[in-house]
Amino acid sequence: MFKGLGIAALYKFVADGMKIFPSEVDYSLTSYKGAGIGMDVLPALLGVGYICGARVSSYLFAGGITGWFVLMPLICMFGGTTTFFPAKVPVSELGTWGLWSNYIKYIGAGAVAAGGIMSLIKSTPLILRTFRDAMRDYGKTAAGTSRLDKDLNFKLVGISIIVCAVLLWVIPSIPVSLLGAVIIVVFGFFFATVSSRMVGIVGSSNNPVSGMCIATLLIATATLKATGNIGTTGMVAAISIGTIVCIIAAIAGDTSQDLKTGYIVGATPYRQQIGEIIGVVFSAAAIGAILYLLNAAWGYGSPELPAPQASLMKMVVEGVMNGNLPWTLVFVGVAIAIVIEILGIPVLPFAVGLYLPIHLSTPMIVGGLIRYYFENRNSVGETETDKKEMTNRGILYASGLIAGEGLIGILLAVFAIIHVTDTKSLGDIINVSASFNIGQIGALVVFALLAMTIVQTMKGGHKKGND
Repeated sequence: MFKGLGIAALYKFVADGMKIFPSEVDYSLTSYKGAGIGMDVLPALLGVGYICGARVSSYLFAGGITGWFVLMPLICMFGGTTTFFPAKVPVSELGTWGLWSNYIKYIGAGAVAAGGIMSLIKSTPLILRTFRDAMRDYGKTAAGTSRLDKDLNFKLVGISIIVCAVLLWVIPSIPVSLLGAVIIVVFGFFFATVSSRMVGIVGSSNNPVSGMCIATLLIATATLKATGNIGTTGMVAAISIGTIVCIIAAIAGDTSQDLKTGYIVGATPYRQQIGEIIGVVFSAAAIGAILYLLNAAWGYGSPELPAPQASLMKMVVEGVMNGNLPWTLVFVGVAIAIVIEILGIPVLPFAVGLYLPIHLSTPMIVGGLIRYYFENRNSVGETETDKKEMTNRGILYASGLIAGEGLIGILLAVFAIIHVTDTKSLGDIINVSASFNIGQIGALVVFALLAMTIVQTMKGGHKKGND
């Protein structure tokens, strides 16, 4: 893991700090007008692709291919010199990124929303059953029970929830009204219970957090609009409500996994729960500060911080509040999601791949294919235990790649806000791209070498084990 962290840190610093090569490679296919291909040559995406595996990575890549090699060329062919909303110039004047930002992004948003809602609908029987079972268990822990069954006092938990809700309402910097705080408590309580039980019993892959988040956004926005909370204030409040409920569901699932692990090793639940609370408080403070830092350095929505998930939430809320979305494009995405569901393909990975630029799914498929090769190859003298050991070594190394890039990203944000002169920051000083840059081809070569480090890590561990 630390090997991956160090290599990724050096790679990220050279790519996005010194800018010796671009971190994004992009090509438009002139012979196939409207189509394009590219790759964000970054360690984290390679690592995520390896951890997700070939199947999930291929779903994401399939969504990207559908957008960039099917829909965009079709729009370009039929659009011609006509201007279609939301674009303000003719289709013929839009490049690949113009086609994506004006059309494909909305189609993808429709697909993601439909996928999230469908996953929630499919999980409804399990959701209701797990919620019913969970309600039977609340508050049953009695004094004198084994420490292995001792949880935090339910009355203390209930009081803490009420205190948090009141703070959300009264703290001026949090744009949540009393109605919003009530929505958070109701949806948070329900979705936390559902998320925890589904992860604990079925597994994290069956936790429909995206569907919960989208459902909360839709209902919260519609409720605020009906009660007169409209405009920017209402939309910010709706996003805040959806964000908090989404985090509640995610943390609940994570806590359930932690408690399940603790049960296996004989931990005391209430001590783990105290640890979870401490972890949430400290991580929230750290992450909150980092988010402010990133915004101060580059600003959300910039090329350095495109924030696609935030843009998706924005589109959902604006669509309900103002009704100004290109609904035809959104419903095209919904229809595509329905077709994908009928074909038996997981909708959300495909929809996310359609919504995001193909440049994000191409490095992920590389990582997924590396793992697929080693898991399925038939090498002489190699047992299933050997394959599992190599795969696990690769997962640890890939985790290091993700962490290393993230840490250097924070460091580069610090450099961006430290001004050496009135016009230049420390980030500008370390940028040597004007005098030395190996270009897009060089970036692909360096990325290929980075991918080979995963291969070498896996092979090295196997050889050492055989020796």
